[in-house]
Amino acid sequence: MSNKLPNREQALSILQKNKCSPEVIAHCQAVASLAVELSEKFEAKNYPINMALIEAGALLHDLGRAKTHSVNHAIEGMQIAQAESLPDAIICIIKRHVGAGITSEEAEVLNWPKDNYIPQSLEEKIVCYADKCISGTKRIPVETTVKQLQTQKLEDAAQRVINLYKEITNLLEEDN
Repeated sequence: MSNKLPNREQALSILQKNKCSPEVIAHCQAVASLAVELSEKFEAKNYPINMALIEAGALLHDLGRAKTHSVNHAIEGMQIAQAESLPDAIICIIKRHVGAGITSEEAEVLNWPKDNYIPQSLEEKIVCYADKCISGTKRIPVETTVKQLQTQKLEDAAQRVINLYKEITNLLEEDN
């Protein structure tokens, strides 16, 4: 794997080369815009943040939608990213962004490779959270995502989204 992060143009080129639809690319751009906006708030609070990683990771988070629109797009995206020799940090964002993370038990049910699919780094959490606040290209309240997950009887995923929201907002509210 390479350690060199793709810039915005390179990330968009990777999406196009892998035949992501214009709708998926527009969604990824909207997520990247929100993720960068959130990152700037973290940066203003002196959190050590890798802005280039957040932008590239957000742009590429749905790379696997070139192959499937199921939850498995995280695994497909991880595999495409590996084939593209993208840095491990990008691969982690791609594989960990679904549903505010997938537990090892859920991964086993999905027949995913044994791995950690829960966002770990602040960059992974920011991209994951931004994705939960974008539907298509529109910003939505995180509560909308939580309600959608609850309607689908995905209570654990809904709770993880709530916990991620609380973690992000609590970090941003510190020292106010």
